[in-house]
Amino acid sequence: MSNIILCPGQGAQTVSMGKLWSETSEAARAIFEQGDEILGDSLGAPLSTLCFEGPPNTLNRTNVSQPAIYTASLACFVGWLDSENRTRKELNMVAAAGLSLGEYTALHLAGAFSFEDGLRLVALRGKAMQEAAEAADSSMVALIGADEEKANAVCEKARENDILVAANFNAPGQVVISGSSAACDRAEAIATEMGLRATRLSVAGAFHSPFMASAADQLGEALAATQINTLNCTVMSNVTAMPHDADADSIRQRLVEQLTSPVRWAACCEYLIANNKGTEFHELAPGKTLGGMMRRIDRGTKVQNHIEPAAVS
Repeated sequence: MSNIILCPGQGAQTVSMGKLWSETSEAARAIFEQGDEILGDSLGAPLSTLCFEGPPNTLNRTNVSQPAIYTASLACFVGWLDSENRTRKELNMVAAAGLSLGEYTALHLAGAFSFEDGLRLVALRGKAMQEAAEAADSSMVALIGADEEKANAVCEKARENDILVAANFNAPGQVVISGSSAACDRAEAIATEMGLRATRLSVAGAFHSPFMASAADQLGEALAATQINTLNCTVMSNVTAMPHDADADSIRQRLVEQLTSPVRWAACCEYLIANNKGTEFHELAPGKTLGGMMRRIDRGTKVQNHIEPAAVS
């Protein structure tokens, strides 16, 4: 049986994530130990401590949650294989996809870069995005019941002289828009008038919008200095909703564009479903968000979750 791995993005973080994997798998524990060594005290506390103990308000900061999720997801992956006495080759992974930040997890699993290089990239990405968010009064709004056309219509009516764009196409009827706080305020009222349900998200700022341009510049410099290897399986690009090209510079460019472009997650999943009949889907820790989205994208596609070891799940 061939397998597709889905990797969670920011927002999936929760205190204690990866802890049970670390306690039951030497391989998972080694991932956290490596993460602690690589990042040192740059987050104010060891990475494993933040994952296992929080506190939530620290773990939820973009500069902390991104390296924490990346590490917890990969600890889950190796712990899962460890628990089934399987090698990566035996897993027969034909594709991987990750939601925003999770794209880095997916790329590492496909051999694009080492765990260390990936962790340094996502730590820089999280820090740069946190700084960009703090530099502007911006936010995000989830529109329930909206498709791309309706989401764009809300943005056009509410934008005025501010920034407001579609940021995440997560699943049918679930679109997130991103922009200045003033424009988000107007968007909530306009969306309600259009019969949509609008919910302001608790985020640091307007991710996947032009507000992230400064973070994209920093990330571009870091990616230029990072070795990108040939992928050993399909990895979906959030920007294009198509598999990444084999060219390393193309992968770098898509990752830079991702910070200021909408995440086309639903279309990524639809591509994988259409082109991988009879394949099993697996969602790595933390959380069960991607499985929930899949039920809205294609109810016939089941996603096996690995939030914790099977013996205690």
